[in-house]
Amino acid sequence: MNKSSLITLLLGIIVVISLVVEFGSGDKTQQTKQASACGDVTIAEMTWGSAAVAAHVQKVILSAGYGCNASLVPGDTVPTVTSMTEKSEPDLAPEIWINSAKDVVNKAVKEGRLQKAGEILSDGGEEGWWVPEYVVKNNPQLTTLQAVLAKKDLFPDKEEPGKGRFYTCPSGWACQIVNGNLYKAYGLKAKGFSMFDPGSGEGLAAAIAKAYERQQPIFTYYWAPTAVLGKYPMVKLGGMTHDAATWKCVTDKDCADPKPNMYPKSVVLKLATKKFAEGDPGAWKFVETMSWPNSVVNKVLAWKDERQATAEETAKYFLKNYEAVWGSWVSEDAKKRVKASF
Repeated sequence: MNKSSLITLLLGIIVVISLVVEFGSGDKTQQTKQASACGDVTIAEMTWGSAAVAAHVQKVILSAGYGCNASLVPGDTVPTVTSMTEKSEPDLAPEIWINSAKDVVNKAVKEGRLQKAGEILSDGGEEGWWVPEYVVKNNPQLTTLQAVLAKKDLFPDKEEPGKGRFYTCPSGWACQIVNGNLYKAYGLKAKGFSMFDPGSGEGLAAAIAKAYERQQPIFTYYWAPTAVLGKYPMVKLGGMTHDAATWKCVTDKDCADPKPNMYPKSVVLKLATKKFAEGDPGAWKFVETMSWPNSVVNKVLAWKDERQATAEETAKYFLKNYEAVWGSWVSEDAKKRVKASF
């Protein structure tokens, strides 16, 4: 082979290799472009179950679905909101119970430093007084507080014979003050009910679990979303409505004359920095749209609790088993990329 032929052959090989590299890296090039459009995104991973799982779900979808370089940072309500407001980081907080930082958040939103991205809990954070589902199945009328108070013998206090028992919040919790005032307002003492302090959040959860294992009645305060209500279906009692006009007194330990009331829906928001909100439109639309009901979160947290799974493992479980929920948050192309990442 002469020198001219050899050069021609080598040039041909170079062209072929170039074409292979170009076409073979097409997907990577597209992903790089996508990543550069979204860029680096930091997400606050809070210390409680539902928020931690939500953070990992956001990370997977933003990374796989929208090409973001997403990472998690430790967070908690007040320090995270403060940092987002003052330092514009992290970029996202997937679950903020707004009542804990309402003034700071509203001021930052008004000044254009933060953006509210809608409610993460579609039916809001929930607190109330509950009885087990099986109690209502056996006693269909026991769906209101008034009906329960007329059946004190069904909820006996073994330490105070002849009385019914209402399980309240542990000492030191804000809800103990509210429950104490509602106990007075609804006349539970006159109707023969004691108010029992379970000692801790674990003690309250254990009391519900024990009642369920034995299929015994229990009348208790609880909240959602939680693994407990995912594992042990409860019915929230009616006959109690929120009255904003008298609520302030109900939350005061020195309230002299509490009126009948009930916990309001807690607004639980997603927050974003201005930089993220004005960045990649697809990623922002996903964050705005992401919202799930307590019924789903309760079941997901119950799965997490039963298996002692991490928040990351639980997020993957959710994405694999609840496509009908998260699939509505994203574009079809993003959905395919997320599913391909499993």
